[in-house]
Amino acid sequence: MSKQVNLRKEHKNPKGGLSAAGRAKYNKETGSNLKAPVKGAPSSPEQMRRKGSFLVRMGSAAGPLMKDGEKTRLKLSLEAWGHYGDKASAVAKGRRMLARYQNKKKD
Repeated sequence: MSKQVNLRKEHKNPKGGLSAAGRAKYNKETGSNLKAPVKGAPSSPEQMRRKGSFLVRMGSAAGPLMKDGEKTRLKLSLEAWGHYGDKASAVAKGRRMLARYQNKKKD
């Protein structure tokens, strides 16, 4: 089970996800190796796997993308990873990416 880390507002990127300071704090307190989002097209199989997994996980997350006319943290995090569509398209795109990753891994 992962350790709960209390992050302050300055550790959260206003455009979604965590700031570099937030990732550093999380990594230090949990011993993890949390990396920055893969914003554009993945340039390696590892990035393809990370982005695909993230899109499937966050696209399947409960909650709205918009609330009271404002983007939620869920929507902002999807945009931080370069996805600007709805949750269903995030899941579909993530699954396609993971399938491509599996095919590359076989080669």
